[in-house]
Amino acid sequence: MTLMKKFLGAAATLAISATAVLADPAIVFDLGGKFDKSFNQSAFEGATRWAEETGGSFREIELQSEAQREQALRRFAEAGNNPIVMAGFAFASALEEVAKDFPDTKFVIIDMVVDQPNVRSVVFSEHEGSYIVGVAAAKASKSGTVGFIGGMDIPLIRKFGCGYAQGVKATNGDATVIQNMTGTTPAAWNDPVKGAELTKAQIAQGADVVFAAAGGTGVGVLQTAADEGIYSIGVDANQNYLFPGSVLTSMVKRVDQAVYNAFQDGPDMETGFMVMGLANGGVDYALDEYNAEIFTDDIKAAVDAAKAGIIDGSISVHDYTSDNTCPVE
Repeated sequence: MTLMKKFLGAAATLAISATAVLADPAIVFDLGGKFDKSFNQSAFEGATRWAEETGGSFREIELQSEAQREQALRRFAEAGNNPIVMAGFAFASALEEVAKDFPDTKFVIIDMVVDQPNVRSVVFSEHEGSYIVGVAAAKASKSGTVGFIGGMDIPLIRKFGCGYAQGVKATNGDATVIQNMTGTTPAAWNDPVKGAELTKAQIAQGADVVFAAAGGTGVGVLQTAADEGIYSIGVDANQNYLFPGSVLTSMVKRVDQAVYNAFQDGPDMETGFMVMGLANGGVDYALDEYNAEIFTDDIKAAVDAAKAGIIDGSISVHDYTSDNTCPVE
């Protein structure tokens, strides 16, 4: 029997069974854990914010293996949790099966589209957010060489890298963009040692700004950048606070807002396809007290101009996932 934590109540755990009847929403975190300081943690913060504001409670589970995906969804659905949110594209296959078996339960999947009548599919315009932090990287770089380190080598992460490269090249056509992926399996999301190694290799090639889109692996990138005296760029959650004065900015992806919205909408939420981009605050760059001194007025002006151009349509950013190609290298 799987143990799920209940929040905003006693610090106890509740065994979920098929006979339990619960109205609480639920969230399933992807591999890497809810405290990965990135994607999962942003999802957790959205759920927590909803609970704190409403006084409600939710159930959650952190996966330990791929095999648990379908089991976790079924347990929550059988228990009456509604809606059930999944943090990550890798739940798609399991959700395709489970959603059909529980037509009265609402499901939300982030970063993937599942075409079922009881599913809300939330995707983000990561290429837009990556473009504007690419502008920042090009403006901040003194060497003219910047880096990108992705997690698992999949089209979604290539989408980040391509958008970033477009922003860099639009700002400095002579710039060099080095790109590396951490791996080809889910382990690539939680390998900070490999992230550190790749960062050192890019620094050796002249990179003085490195953007990490790699989940927990990215913490190793940010740490190494700070240790080596170069800038890094965080992702998903605002990671500026991790290494103040070293993290140039973060490409904030409002996974927290997607979770918050789902919990707030509840069992009667609208399903279908939802896109969160620059225009509706789904992605953005982060500016706060932790990077204010290094994110200069010149950088901010360039980034804001690019942001406005994307929103008004005067700047077009290619989406790698549309055809698995990138117009710049």
